[in-house]
Amino acid sequence: MIALTPRFLFIAVLFVTCLLVSNITAVKLIDVWGYVIPGAIVIFPISYIIGDVLTEVYGFAKARTVIWIGFGANLFAVGTFMLVGALPAAGFWEHGDAYATILGATPRILAASFAAYLIGEFTNSYILARLKVAMAGRHLWVRTLGSSIIAQTLDSGVFITIAFFGVFPTEVLVTLILTQIVFKLGYEVLATPITYAVVGWLKKSEGVDHFDNATSFNPFALSKSGD
Repeated sequence: MIALTPRFLFIAVLFVTCLLVSNITAVKLIDVWGYVIPGAIVIFPISYIIGDVLTEVYGFAKARTVIWIGFGANLFAVGTFMLVGALPAAGFWEHGDAYATILGATPRILAASFAAYLIGEFTNSYILARLKVAMAGRHLWVRTLGSSIIAQTLDSGVFITIAFFGVFPTEVLVTLILTQIVFKLGYEVLATPITYAVVGWLKKSEGVDHFDNATSFNPFALSKSGD
């Protein structure tokens, strides 16, 4: 049984914080070298890096718990935004349209965001955990990048498709998906030395290096089998 240490709790809180901030900043589209991408690109890839750290050090079961906590926190935040947006504004307050633009995401966008998050994060954690066992804990960079390539492709593909299919031409959707994948993976490649440093420090300071030899990989499982 892996204890919920202050380090683990800090990483879990950081993961949830990155997720919530990303979902708010995603409404702004930014121009990077002529490519239009959501503002969330600044922070969201960090959630995958943190997910790598959680799975690599603490195992899939602990990462699964944090993924669901992040989902619940995001659902709570979205519900709060919608509730506050539905309440009558003070007569002198003239920023209702701005509030709705930033915090009033449409049901379609929310569905796309939630589906992409769960599929991407669980895929990333599952593949990383499986590869760690298969590779006997070696070649961390191969495992983190390999899992991210598949997971972030699914994440971007699911989100763009659900959110914008029928809104933009197919070629535009493909361009948006590929652009996000390239930027997210580039982010993770650059952060690989930091990932190595954090993983090494945590394994040493926590005295933990979990292998998911007997873990249930059911994302809905409540059992900590193999933990």
